[in-house]
Amino acid sequence: MHSRRDRERAASTWLVLAASDREKAWTEWDTYRVALLRCGSLFSAVRIPAHLVYAAAGTEEPERVRGFLAEVLDGGPVFLDVGGQQFYALTPASAPRSWRLTVAECLDSDTFLGVPATDVTEYDPRCPAYWALPMDGPGALCAPDDVAHLVLIGHQEAAKNAEADR
Repeated sequence: MHSRRDRERAASTWLVLAASDREKAWTEWDTYRVALLRCGSLFSAVRIPAHLVYAAAGTEEPERVRGFLAEVLDGGPVFLDVGGQQFYALTPASAPRSWRLTVAECLDSDTFLGVPATDVTEYDPRCPAYWALPMDGPGALCAPDDVAHLVLIGHQEAAKNAEADR
């Protein structure tokens, strides 16, 4: 059995392999709490507008959203870009090849993504992003079908909410 700290360290070591300059990535995490990592080699990410996640979860309350994401994504890692109001679900690098949904973009190898340090798991106004659902260890990613299911639920609920508001 490994502690949460051991899993965070192992996940960080794995994630940093996606950096074009690993030392710079470690420094960025230490200094800014976010490092630029390239999608497409180890992982990809699906960018999901926050309003879709909140609509799917039926709440914006962070702990309830975290619980909802854990259930729907089977514990797969997701972080929130607070300023951009976008959630990012980390998926296998192959995910962009089969991604078909237009309401959420699956980032490919042309994309650098600002990924929070693995120990940033709560909102902090000094940090632009945090893990809504932290990585459980190296290579522990979301299944693309689970992410697509989340996006579809969110899209349907957001449409129902918009219709009800009319």
